[in-house]
Amino acid sequence: MPHLWLGVTIALAVALIATPLAIKVARKLNVVDLPNERKVHEGAIPRMGGVAIYGAFVLGVLALGFYTRAIATFLIACSIIVFIGWLDDYRGLSPMIKLLGQVIASLVLIKGGFYVQFITNPFTDGGLISLGIFAIPVTLLWLTGISNAVNLIDGLDGLSAGVSAIAALTMTIVCYVQGQLQTAALAAVLAAAAFGFLRYNFYPARTFMGDSGSLFLGFSLGALAIMGLSKGATIISIFIPFIIMGIPVFDTFFAIIRRLFLHKPIFQADKGHLHHSLLTLGLSHRQTVLSIYAISAVMGMFAVLIALLTSAQAMIVLIVLTIGIFTGADKLGVLRGNKKGGLLSKKPLGKRQ
Repeated sequence: MPHLWLGVTIALAVALIATPLAIKVARKLNVVDLPNERKVHEGAIPRMGGVAIYGAFVLGVLALGFYTRAIATFLIACSIIVFIGWLDDYRGLSPMIKLLGQVIASLVLIKGGFYVQFITNPFTDGGLISLGIFAIPVTLLWLTGISNAVNLIDGLDGLSAGVSAIAALTMTIVCYVQGQLQTAALAAVLAAAAFGFLRYNFYPARTFMGDSGSLFLGFSLGALAIMGLSKGATIISIFIPFIIMGIPVFDTFFAIIRRLFLHKPIFQADKGHLHHSLLTLGLSHRQTVLSIYAISAVMGMFAVLIALLTSAQAMIVLIVLTIGIFTGADKLGVLRGNKKGGLLSKKPLGKRQ
């Protein structure tokens, strides 16, 4: 990959340069995030950082030299996601309109040939099960689910950007190990764009990424997983993307379980997410974010390890990891929550929690 470092360098540089410009434009357009009962920041914070991340990623990808129809389709789908997210940041959209935009972007990607055609067969080593007519619904569920999961954890300064950057870096390593060099390069560029933005987003944040950024990062990570990681033919390969995206995936999954356990609507926002639980334990804002970074990095290392092991060995590691995740979530109160309260007004999920 002779142009890899060029693409990564450009993505990082553009993110570092474009983010301050996005801050100025956001202030002029009044695209700001105001504090309320669900948010921990004070004052009006510009929230157009996602546009800077997107621009840095696109220019970095172009520098890689992958001028194919597939890459063009991928970038078009990402553009739709960013536009929908920006409209929500600027004017505010209903949850259904946002979901419709995500579905349209996903269908564009699917039309370009990016969809999950097979899943690994857990009863045979190397066997595959064709999804047939379920291929498109499964792909839609994956893309929209990951997009909203990353959006959901965007609750503290630097949290979503850092976790996404770590996930992209992990995906780079795993895809490289599995021989998916093009996908590895794309993931590396995405990580560079997110890290560049993080310079201005880490606590205390000068800007937020907004829905344009969180939806873009989630969607692009989900798409890259389809492009690279879903092509594995081992028993365990289907689980690797879930491990890489562990924080947003499990935090969303536990939120659903928690609200069902408390007999509350699953779309009712609460303060039972992982970052809320760590803050409740007495950790500072910065310590909470760094702790979640560490958890993401550990899960990333597990993903790389699993990609290198045999199916039997990887299954043992996966079982141990899953038990550890559920045990930790239960002890922190993320899994079952607190019956005494903590749930907030019935507002749609998706904003900074």
